[in-house]
Formats: sequence, C-alpha cells, structure tokens
Amino acid sequence: MIRVLYISYDGMTDNLGQSQVIPYLKGLSKLGYSFTLLSCEKPENYTKNKTLIQEILNESNIDWRPVVYHKSPPVLSSVFDIYQIKTKAISLHKVLNFDIVHCRSYLPSLIGLMLKTKHGVKFIFDMRGFWADERIDGNLWNIKNPIYNYIYKFFKRKEKEFIEHSDVIISLTEAGKIEMQSWKVSPAASEKIMVIPCCVDMLLFNKKRVDLQDISDLKFKLDINNNEFVLSYLGSIGTWYMLDEMLDFFLCLLEKKKDTKFLFISPESEHKYIREAASKKQLDSKSIITVESARNEVPKYLALSTCSIFFIKPSYSKKSSSPTKQAEIMAMGIPLICNSNVGDVEEILLKNRAGFIVKNFNNKSYIDIINKIDSHIFDTHKIEASTNESFSLEKGIALYSKVYRKLLSSS
Repeated sequence: MIRVLYISYDGMTDNLGQSQVIPYLKGLSKLGYSFTLLSCEKPENYTKNKTLIQEILNESNIDWRPVVYHKSPPVLSSVFDIYQIKTKAISLHKVLNFDIVHCRSYLPSLIGLMLKTKHGVKFIFDMRGFWADERIDGNLWNIKNPIYNYIYKFFKRKEKEFIEHSDVIISLTEAGKIEMQSWKVSPAASEKIMVIPCCVDMLLFNKKRVDLQDISDLKFKLDINNNEFVLSYLGSIGTWYMLDEMLDFFLCLLEKKKDTKFLFISPESEHKYIREAASKKQLDSKSIITVESARNEVPKYLALSTCSIFFIKPSYSKKSSSPTKQAEIMAMGIPLICNSNVGDVEEILLKNRAGFIVKNFNNKSYIDIINKIDSHIFDTHKIEASTNESFSLEKGIALYSKVYRKLLSSS
C-alpha cells in the first residue's frame, strides 16, 4: 500500500477544498493510493459542512484529520496553525510511515520539507502560485512594515529551498514554469517542474446534465426573461477580482443591450458588498442578481448565462494563476470575457476561441468587445471539448498519478 500524507491549509469544508482537493484524492484513491488528509478548517464552515465532507471522504477511505483554523491575531495565528499541523504530521508518520508528502502551497511545504530532510519522505511542492509575492501584490502584506518585510524575505528563502529540495514541483501554468526557470535554480530543479492546471469535474459541470425545467424555474425565481442577455460572475469577490471594472463593463453592455442582467453566483456574505458597489455606479438594483449556491447546484445557475466574465488584477504573481472558474465556465460551453496578463488564461481562451480578452480597463476596450459579441458565433461544443482536453479532472488525476509513480520508481 502506497501511503500519501496530503497537507492543505485550505479547508475541505471550504468551496476550494471541495473543488480542488477532494475530487483529485477520490480519483487517486481508486488507483490504489492510501491518503491521510490534514487540513485547516474554518469553524463556521466546519460546523456547517463537516458531516457531508466526512461522508464523501469515507466513501473513498480517505483518513481525514482536520485541525481548527485560527484567524487572529495576524501572523501568530498562522504560526500556531502550522505548529498544530506539524505536530499531527509527525505523530501520524511515526505510525503510518508515509511514502509521499503532498503539500498544497507554501505553509504546508514547511512541514513537507521537514519530513523530507529528517525522515526521507518524498516531497511534492504543489505550489499553487507565487504565494509570498501574491501577499505583496494583493496588499495583504505591507513590505514597509518590518514584520511583513521579514516574513516576505523568509518565505522567498524557503521558496528556493522548496524548489531545490522537493522531489517534484507542480506549477499551475506554463507561464509560471517559464518564470521559475528564469530564476537562479539548479538544472535539476528546473527539470522537475510539471504543469497541472486547476481542473474541472466534467460530469458535474456539463450543460447537457442540467434539466431544462430547472433552468425555467430559476429564470422565474430570479425574474429573468427568456430574451434577456445574462452576464454572469462565478465565485468570491476578494483580493484579486476587479468588481468596479466588471461593473463598468456591465454599464457599457447596458448601453448596447437594455434587456441585460448581471448574475453573481457568490457567497451570501458578499452580496451586500456587491450591491453597494453597483449602487455607487447608479445601477438599477433590478439589473443585479446575487445568489449563493451549493457546489452541486452551480451548473444550474451558470446555465442561465449568455456570457461570463472575470477581471483579475494583473501583477507579477498572477503569472502562476490558474482560475478554477475558467475551467468550470468553459466546461459549460459558456463564452468568457477576461483580461490579459493572468497565467495562461489568454492563451487558452484564444486558442480555443472561447471568448474575448480585454487588454485595457477602459470603456473603449469594453465597447470594442461588446460590439463583437452579437456578430460572433461561439461553438459551445468546441468550447466544451477543448475544456475536456485541457482541464478535465480525469487528466489531472492521471498527471498526479504519473508524478506519484515516478517518485516511487526512483526510491
């Protein structure tokens, strides 16, 4: 039995854990890998979803060992959380003698590096993005603050250690891989970088599986007429997503198409913020629809879309970003409107003729794209097929299995 310790600072009761961790582990479990899953769970989400997640993981014999996530005080809470996970990881390894430690992002990789150097466990640095640089680019860490300056430099040093001492590095994007290869890393480190983007469950995100009556019922519930153009946004509105600019695009769209609505499929906690931002733009409240959806219901809401949109702040760290929402939206055959300079987003979208790219955040650029929408006929079947080729969950599982097999064959 091949034993894998999977460590995630993101919780399994969070949407991200349910979309970007659990489906992979379930698939890999079917291939014969035995998983112990260490995750850091936010108390409110854990209380709400723990029974459901435990049942899902039990079905695949995944041994789930959650610890409590702490939000405050800043910095010290994260130090304590990592201490919790480290203590549990060491005690579990003494009993289970793991073959591989698979670390999702930088904080878990502190533990992975320790297990590698002290116990010889094969270490996968599944980096997910340039985490330390994301904290700076997203204004989460103020580099002028001596404490955050120290933390940033600490993690940039650790980043080099993860790259040099891990057995495999997973990059979400080709752009991220190319950027890492330009750093001062050893040839051996450069060669062990493998690209696996954020993938999507094509069985769940499949327009053919959405009942037409469900779509009709949702339109009635949300007051959407059959002839209306529906622009959708999927996911949280947080650090990176440019709500004001997306609302400006919508304003331009309304000038061209009066019968248009903007549907936000976002956490309920953000609905007030979205509506306040729309109000500041003097948008009619009836043109803005906000809904929260369980993961298995998201495809129904997405199926209401004529087009979908997301604008992400372009920055250095976003070279390594692979938005989960891109794969989920494309899997539904829905055309996308995105901006450039974010990971491989532009290359994938244009290669597969799956939407439009905004080069500049101004009305002229928005109007240019809006004018193209009516005259452009999208082949939804080709968009779906390209997603299956690039982002299918089965492909992602196969690539991770290839990584595991390679590590074990080199033991």
